[in-house]
Amino acid sequence: MTVAEMERIAAANEDGLGDIMEVSMGPHHPSTHGVFRMDVRLEGERVVRLKPVFGYLHRNHEKIAEHGAYLSAIPYTDRLDYLCSMTNNWGYVLAVEKLAGIAVPERAEYIRVIVAELTRFQNHAGLVGFLLQDMGASGTPLMYAFREREKVLDLFESLSGARMMCNYMRFGGCRVDATPAWLADVRKVLDGLPQFADEFENLLRGNEILMVRTQGVGILRPELAVNAGVTGPMLRASGVNYDIRKVDGYGIYNRFKFRVPLGDHGDIYDRFMIRLLEMRESFSIIDQALKGIPAGPIMDSKAKLRGFRPKPGEAYGRIEAPKGELGFYLISDGGPNPYRYRIRPPSLINLTVLEDMCLGSNVADVVLIFGSVDIVLGEVDR
Repeated sequence: MTVAEMERIAAANEDGLGDIMEVSMGPHHPSTHGVFRMDVRLEGERVVRLKPVFGYLHRNHEKIAEHGAYLSAIPYTDRLDYLCSMTNNWGYVLAVEKLAGIAVPERAEYIRVIVAELTRFQNHAGLVGFLLQDMGASGTPLMYAFREREKVLDLFESLSGARMMCNYMRFGGCRVDATPAWLADVRKVLDGLPQFADEFENLLRGNEILMVRTQGVGILRPELAVNAGVTGPMLRASGVNYDIRKVDGYGIYNRFKFRVPLGDHGDIYDRFMIRLLEMRESFSIIDQALKGIPAGPIMDSKAKLRGFRPKPGEAYGRIEAPKGELGFYLISDGGPNPYRYRIRPPSLINLTVLEDMCLGSNVADVVLIFGSVDIVLGEVDR
């Protein structure tokens, strides 16, 4: 059903010519993955309006960062996408390094890539598990995903001292070095991941119920995706070849060989498959990084963490986070804290096309469409 037809039905309902029902899904609803609300207007079970309602988890992150030292903002970035603290750290320190002209040693760059791709894997595996649970599957896919995620979190804990809120990266490098034993543990975990990916995909990909519920549902056209600023796996599932690791080559990503998987239809099934395919590319990148990691320092000797005062100026640092483009915009006035600190969160931007993907669908499909976006409310509301 077209948008024009949806508008005609909505106008008829407002004039009292049809039956309409308004449903508020959330802010405490099992399918919303946190305190998020969808105000849905239905004709029968068909969606004719959908309004996302944000803000229940607003924590004033950006203003807090403007009133503290540059360094003190790093633990707050952990709590944006609280499943992906390592990549959150990287986006912020990259912006500060651009602002202050700080270099990063080779070894630290390799460690950053390793932990970032481990983060991407565990994020995508969790998303697939949650999506199947939203579909009504038993907890098996999610538990399989979380079993592997535990191995990654154990690696993060042994490296940084924390499983989720890692607070690991620093301006000019990393907080602690990766020991030979830790790198050996990464290799051991990595060697088992391709088999897990094969079993996970074979379990799910050809499932008849999954295919019926996801193929041709929640389509996001590439033109709309680009115009709305959608990034990450959602954009690539719509067939748009755009990955910041390739476009910017930040860090040392231009040294690694990996492909950018693309979808054909932009539906839920494509978004599901893109995550599975990107997991395999992450394995390849980690393998290359482990083989090429050099010895040497992990911090730029010129980087000052105490009394840090970048020269006046502005910078925008962005990375290809698991959910899309995560960017930090900073303005320095020469003082010890940012004059302006703003975040470009992929979860929020990607969520703005939710209504467009849901119009004409059944209300049961809304839960799956929303789940395929992959958001974390800590990043949406900040």
